[in-house]
Amino acid sequence: MTTRQKFHESSTSSRAVSRRAALRAIGGAGVGSVLGIAAHGGGIATAAAAIDAEPIEPTAGTWKTWLLKSGDQFRPDPPPDDAATRAELDELMTLADDRDSAAIDSIVFWNAGAPAYRWNEVTIDHFLANGVGGPPAVRALALVHTAIADATIATWDAKYAFNRPRPASALPELTTVVATPASPAYPSEHAATAAAASTVLGFLFPDAATTFSNLAEEAGNSRLLAGTDYPSDVAAGMDIGRHVAELAIARAKSDGADAKWTGSVPDVPGNWNGTNPIAPMAGTWQTWTLASNDQFRSGPPPAYDSEQMAIELEEVQTYERTTMSNLIASYWQYYGGRASFELYTDHLSQKLFEHRLDDNPPRAARAYALMAVAFSDVFISCFEAKYTYWAIRPDQIDPTLATVFPTPNHPSYPAAHASVGGAMETVLGELFPQSAAYFTGMADDESWSRLWAGIHFRSDIEAGRELGRNVGTGVVERARQDGAD
Repeated sequence: MTTRQKFHESSTSSRAVSRRAALRAIGGAGVGSVLGIAAHGGGIATAAAAIDAEPIEPTAGTWKTWLLKSGDQFRPDPPPDDAATRAELDELMTLADDRDSAAIDSIVFWNAGAPAYRWNEVTIDHFLANGVGGPPAVRALALVHTAIADATIATWDAKYAFNRPRPASALPELTTVVATPASPAYPSEHAATAAAASTVLGFLFPDAATTFSNLAEEAGNSRLLAGTDYPSDVAAGMDIGRHVAELAIARAKSDGADAKWTGSVPDVPGNWNGTNPIAPMAGTWQTWTLASNDQFRSGPPPAYDSEQMAIELEEVQTYERTTMSNLIASYWQYYGGRASFELYTDHLSQKLFEHRLDDNPPRAARAYALMAVAFSDVFISCFEAKYTYWAIRPDQIDPTLATVFPTPNHPSYPAAHASVGGAMETVLGELFPQSAAYFTGMADDESWSRLWAGIHFRSDIEAGRELGRNVGTGVVERARQDGAD
């Protein structure tokens, strides 16, 4: 059993998109309609796949970065000379002659989708298997995906600076297992992504660092086995990925996430009155797109003894639950709440496949990064407000109130689920405008399920939804100025 198989067997998640992607990994061609991007793919490949197709994102090396100063910050030395290239071609021919079923399995696995797709899956599988959720999970997801996005940009800068032909273009008799990408060979985008993601993950989760490193090695080797990349392409890509990851790690060391809470729950009538609140320092962590952590802080919640709060409490008390409302509430608590990052990234992955952006590594990496950054910033914004107001929960005002599931152990206002829903509907609606209504419907269910469950007031939900939309709009504005459109 490979390291990868062992890793994935440890996950409790069902990955329907992964299965579909693996089945279709060796075939198909189409055009991604989102943001006007052409995608490329198709079958057992030859040199013609790279020669005849429109080049993939030749200007992506100039896109705005998250961690790098610019796409050329870590531009490698030129690729090897002709003599060294001929030696590398001999090596690839030998690998091609010796391919076995295990090699094909590895190639197909790592070729499913854009490089960022598999590493998003690896990251989330680790979260689910090890109980990582809430603010720590979305912080890690943002660090991984911004590193992947920047490593991809840096790779694209070098690709079109050096314009090294793919191996099958130099040696037509080399049969590749997957379609030759319509982009220059040097450096390897799969290797850069693997090194960036595995290095960041190894830092964040040191107990699994060897597993991540082994997965990265397998991902890079899969491109040699496939015949699409030279050994020097993979080496250069790995080097870029590691350099970018070091920037992400430096940021992680100073983003405030290791700060310990030394405060106490305010002893104020009408405030939240639990113990050991969840992530009380999350609102102080470094953000990605906000001018300040309180930039979109909601106004104060209704006073606990006000007429408005009495009306809102009665709404929660008298809501007539149904089997369906309980089911939706439980879904968003135990799946959409426990791991909403998985739910939304699965939807993003599906849209990337539907619009054929799985063959466009820069676009895919950009989309994952935008979503991950929105997740991180909206959690920080929401928790900043929660621990500013320490708002009371419905069942703390009325201890006889029955809830569908236990109330989360942090203050009520604003609602975190509604905040996430507002951010995701905004960012995903921008990336896939034809599906905007669908994502708004998801956000509606996510938001109002908290009132149906009896754990939030209407004002919590409305404030959270507005906060989320504001954070999402900030991410969208950043995206519109990143040079990708």
